[in-house]
Amino acid sequence: MSSATEEPIKRLISIMALLRDPEKGCPWDVEQTFASIAPHTIEEAYEVAEAIEQNDMPAMVDELGDLLLQVVFHARMAEEDALFSFDDVADAICNKLVHRHPHVFGDADIKTTEDQTRSWESLKAQERKEKSDDTALHSALDGVTTGLPALTRALKLQKRAARVGFDWRQASDVLAKFDEESREMAAEMASGADKEHLQDEMADLLFTCVNLARKLDIDPETALRHGNAKFERRFKAIEAMLATDGKTPETSNLEEMDALWERAKSEG
Repeated sequence: MSSATEEPIKRLISIMALLRDPEKGCPWDVEQTFASIAPHTIEEAYEVAEAIEQNDMPAMVDELGDLLLQVVFHARMAEEDALFSFDDVADAICNKLVHRHPHVFGDADIKTTEDQTRSWESLKAQERKEKSDDTALHSALDGVTTGLPALTRALKLQKRAARVGFDWRQASDVLAKFDEESREMAAEMASGADKEHLQDEMADLLFTCVNLARKLDIDPETALRHGNAKFERRFKAIEAMLATDGKTPETSNLEEMDALWERAKSEG
């Protein structure tokens, strides 16, 4: 039984161990696996991001707790199978932080954020090389996990390529490329292209959008979340305005809703 007088992290680890106990624990917790918990881990990370975006500190405390629970949950399941423990996880990140900050924990001379970013990426590449097959061809794109959201992964791939010189000179060049890709999409649509060809062109458009965001120092995931929130806010405003006349979107028409959309835009 955990005690409220325990150190919080020790108490959390004790609570998780009890929840996973086959005889005394919670049936749902006992049934979970790494795979079944993974979607919750991703969801909790996004909820932390949402709390940050909304500058909601009470929510951030709550969401960070939920995210920490995911780490403890995974570590507990690993410990049950004698794979690793929570202490192993904490020790690994401590060692990584020390290794990747030689200017703080050693005598390296790193003065700027840009210098630190280059040093960090160089050390990461060195770590990946040490873990990989020495006979294999090493790519600048190695280690960009496929589990990332597509926009985020596109951004990381582009940043990796840019660090070795494969990059647009300026944002206006990317914008011109977007115009080119847009014309190619229009041509495919006009020709009655099949879904596979349209998907390929759409991929080029989206990838170019991410490139433009990167050159403008805008995070595409954050930008799209902002766009989603703006759309949601304005659409709900349309619904509210329709409701004052006893109507719904289903009983309205596109022309009326478009006019209300413009009104919602003018009001924010």
